[in-house]
Amino acid sequence: MDARTGDEGFDALFCGLLPRLYRRAVLLAGEGSAEDAVHETYLKLARRPDRLLGHPEPYAYAFRALVSVTRDMWRVRSRQVLLAEPPEPEHAHAGAADPIARREAEWEAVRMLGSLPAKQAAAVLLVDLDGYTIDQAAEILGVHRGTVSRSRERALTRLRAGLGGPTGRFRRRDRHEGVTR
Repeated sequence: MDARTGDEGFDALFCGLLPRLYRRAVLLAGEGSAEDAVHETYLKLARRPDRLLGHPEPYAYAFRALVSVTRDMWRVRSRQVLLAEPPEPEHAHAGAADPIARREAEWEAVRMLGSLPAKQAAAVLLVDLDGYTIDQAAEILGVHRGTVSRSRERALTRLRAGLGGPTGRFRRRDRHEGVTR
């Protein structure tokens, strides 16, 4: 079978199943996610079009893929943690006098955070920009508080190095002996 003919046959078959799959997707995923579910099902089946074309019951095969995609979408949504919108920082209106400078600063912050690994950027965003404690950030990210603390420390070190600041660890006083370490 010619690859081009197979693709056209797959598309024609899937388009024939599309109204029925969409109706089932609305029931499975809800009206807001039905189109995404059908689209993901198409992408999943398009990886191996010969399986759909060669199946004795193409609708049953496509429906099974739709159920799998819907289940995966549900799993992803169930892991997401919805948070209340944080209050606007008091200093947010301080830069309103020069919106261009503020926008440039935002771009620079995005560029610098983009240079960090995702785990480090998440720790800095939650603790330093959003104002969560280390424990709260650890709960949100689903990791131990030490992981967040260490990731944040490494991120701040990299950001300081990028700005030309001191890159070493800061010295702090030991609470009990009063000595610096």
